[in-house]
Amino acid sequence: MSAKTAVLLTNLGTPDRLERASVKRFLKEFLSDPLVVRLPRIFWLPLLHGIILPLRSGKTLQAYSRVWGEQGSPLMMYSNRQRSALQQKLLEQAHVDLAMRYGNPSYESVLRLLRDAGIDKLVVLPLYPQYSVTTLEFIGYYPDHPAYIEALAESIREHWQQGQRHLLMSFHGLPQANVDRGDPYQAQCEKTAKLLAASLGLGADDWSIGYQSRFGKQTWIQPYTSDVLHRLVARGIKAVDVVCPGFSSDCLETLDEIEVEYRNEFFELGGEQFSYIHALNDRDAHIEMMRQLVEPHLA
Repeated sequence: MSAKTAVLLTNLGTPDRLERASVKRFLKEFLSDPLVVRLPRIFWLPLLHGIILPLRSGKTLQAYSRVWGEQGSPLMMYSNRQRSALQQKLLEQAHVDLAMRYGNPSYESVLRLLRDAGIDKLVVLPLYPQYSVTTLEFIGYYPDHPAYIEALAESIREHWQQGQRHLLMSFHGLPQANVDRGDPYQAQCEKTAKLLAASLGLGADDWSIGYQSRFGKQTWIQPYTSDVLHRLVARGIKAVDVVCPGFSSDCLETLDEIEVEYRNEFFELGGEQFSYIHALNDRDAHIEMMRQLVEPHLA
């Protein structure tokens, strides 16, 4: 390849193996990040190592065991497929690689390999549609990018060929304190949700928004996805489709938290039909959106 430009896709990360030690290493790196847990280190780190990691590692391992496949974790599988598909679109324009913020392949190892290969220009695309200080920004966030909204709408329309139901858009949560400090994440999630609802022609009663994956006892941005499910059943809505627009790849939070935990909770509440609409993963429209985002930076 004559070009010395590389595109680096990056996502949150995942344990390397389906074993407790690997899960514990991943959680330790993730939860030690001061941008993820904004508590004084002198209080947080002893709590993390003494109580949280010993208790949470086993529960998280059980959750991963429900979604782990022959190719490893779903996040790693789909991230590798995204990298390969984008490489096919860019051909000789750039080399496409993958790094994870936590775990492997690490930024340090991948950047060293790219440097040794003679790469002299690096375009980084974090696969987080909505920006938060807990994510990275190089190319930038894309909560309202037309190709992103249309790719989501297309996947939902395909799902609705089986019949349309109330649409719950569930985004990853964030501590309320982050938003109070000025983090734009919640506003961007709401922008994405409204644009997607408009693209689908939904009325105000046809869709809802919620936030999932709370951790700890502090207040997170609301409404919580669990609370939304309770309110829907109370309104007499017993059939729901759930989509997670903030996740570019299916992962533990979508395939286990949504498709297993929240499905069971909805049925226990009296719900009758629950369907999860998969993340965009390596859909053609998603890869084309990535091409549109990175190509202006390759000239």
